[in-house]
Order: sequence, then C-alpha cells, then structure tokens
Amino acid sequence: MEADAQVTQLEQALIHQAESLAREQRERAESGKARILNEASEKIRLAEEREVMAAKAEAEKQVRHQAQAAETRLAAELDRLRWALTEATLSSVRMAFQELVDDDERYLAVLEQWLAAATLALPAGDLVAEVRPADKPRLVSGWEQIAARVAPGRKLELGVLEQISEGGIRVRLADNRARLDQTFEARESRLADELARVAMERLFASAPDLGTLVHG
Repeated sequence: MEADAQVTQLEQALIHQAESLAREQRERAESGKARILNEASEKIRLAEEREVMAAKAEAEKQVRHQAQAAETRLAAELDRLRWALTEATLSSVRMAFQELVDDDERYLAVLEQWLAAATLALPAGDLVAEVRPADKPRLVSGWEQIAARVAPGRKLELGVLEQISEGGIRVRLADNRARLDQTFEARESRLADELARVAMERLFASAPDLGTLVHG
C-alpha cells in the first residue's frame, strides 16, 4: 500500500509539473502571439501612415502645380486685359482729343493754357512755340495778343512742328537750351504708366477721370 501511495504521489507530482509546464508554455505562446500581433499592427499602422503621408505629399504637389498653372494663366489673362483696356482707353482719349482739336474755341483756349504754363516753367530767354502746320493759321491772327498775355516782355515766335502730331504745342528756348513738350504724343508718353495703372484698376473698379490727358 505504501508503494502504491508513493507511485500515486509521484504521478500527481508529474501531472502538476506537466500542467505547470503546459500553462507556462500557453502563457508564453499567448504572450508571443500578442507581441507578434502588436508588432504586425504597428507595422501596418506605420505602413498606412507612410502611404497616407505619401498620398498627402503627392496631393499637395498636384495642388501646388495646379495653383501655379492657374496663377500663370491668370497673369497672362490680366496682361491681355490690361493691354486691351489700355488700348481702349487710348482710343477713347484720342477721340476726345480730336473732338477738342475740332472745336476752335476750346482748342485754342487749351493751347494758350499750355503755352502759359510753359513760359512760366522755362528759364529766361526768347521762346519759340511750335504747333502743327494745320494749327498755325488758327493762331496767326491773334498771336500778338496771345503772346502779350502769356509772355509779357519776352519774344515769342510761332513755328511749326517737324514731326507729325495729333495736336498740342511744344515750347522751347530759341537757343534750344530747354523745352517743354505739350503735344498729345508727349503727354500720352508721360502718362503711359498712369494709363497702365488705370487699366488695372478698371479690371476691379471704376477708373479715375482721364480728363487731365486731354485738358491738362
């Protein structure tokens, strides 16, 4: 009986030991499984993050390219519109100036105004006022009176412009030391930048009055 009890105790001890080993193996297996699953999940998460970041970077790149292309197209369109508006403005100004030239009373008054401003701006000395050949006969009859009003005490000769002009007047010292060009072309050239600015403003709002180009 004693031998049987010892055998039974040994068997139970072996069973407990086997159960303990099995439990430890199971726990290690579960721990390993959890670790593997965690590592796999982390790798998947990192891979997904990389894919998302790569997709985001590519999307941002595409957006930048599209924005740059849109800006280039917009700049080109604005340049085209600015040119068209500038040309339209110049055309309108030329028409207004031509109407002024055709009106004797208004045109001669403007020429006298520009002439008076030039005589004040130019240094002392004899003066020559040059106008279009077509305008000289319009001024000759009253030239002495005009000269007396705008340049008292100074010699003021009436001449003609050598270059073709829409109208206006150019005043210079007789010795050519200085001059003030108030022909339409000179005034238009001086106001070219202003016309471009006005054209851009008219893309978004109403343009300022351009009457100074015609009337000073």
